[in-house]
Amino acid sequence: DGTGMEVFARGVRNTVGFTWHPETKNIWFTDNGRDMLGDDLPPCELNTADKAGLHFGFPFCHGGFVKDPEFGDRRACSEFTAPAQKLGAHVAPLGLKFYTGSMFPSEYRNRLFIAEHGSWNRSKKNGYKVGMATITNGKVTAYEPFISGWLNDQTQKVSGRPVDILILNDGSMLVSDDNRGLIYRITYKSNS
Repeated sequence: DGTGMEVFARGVRNTVGFTWHPETKNIWFTDNGRDMLGDDLPPCELNTADKAGLHFGFPFCHGGFVKDPEFGDRRACSEFTAPAQKLGAHVAPLGLKFYTGSMFPSEYRNRLFIAEHGSWNRSKKNGYKVGMATITNGKVTAYEPFISGWLNDQTQKVSGRPVDILILNDGSMLVSDDNRGLIYRITYKSNS
């Protein structure tokens, strides 16, 4: 009903997706990096907050280390909470979900899947995939592609732009694509 509203975190530029870790219940969220600082800066971000009151740097600092050309002299990057994982510049991370199903092998449980929608203002395109983060004791210990192929690096032709992820009750994963107007269902079938 709108009562009891509070500001949980500050300094977040453009978060589209957020979710909670299935065990710790901490919030995890994506943040699209600032535009017009070049092809490779700043990185987009995966962030997490284990308590209220954290500040993630915007508009003073981007990606934990890039001072904003207009506001960066007002505060030091060291004053802010750094990203849990720096993603590629301009990959436009949107939806994200922890895998809580039982269809995939057990090593996928509680891994975080991120839809990278893809760049629009970069001379060479970046993103256009689903990434997978391994999180151990609240820290990202690995980030790697889980699904790719929507971007041909050589021709720069795009055939898909992932937007969001949903884990179904049967353990399969849905990935929406607003480029082609499709929803992909990802399943796992054991060889045994």
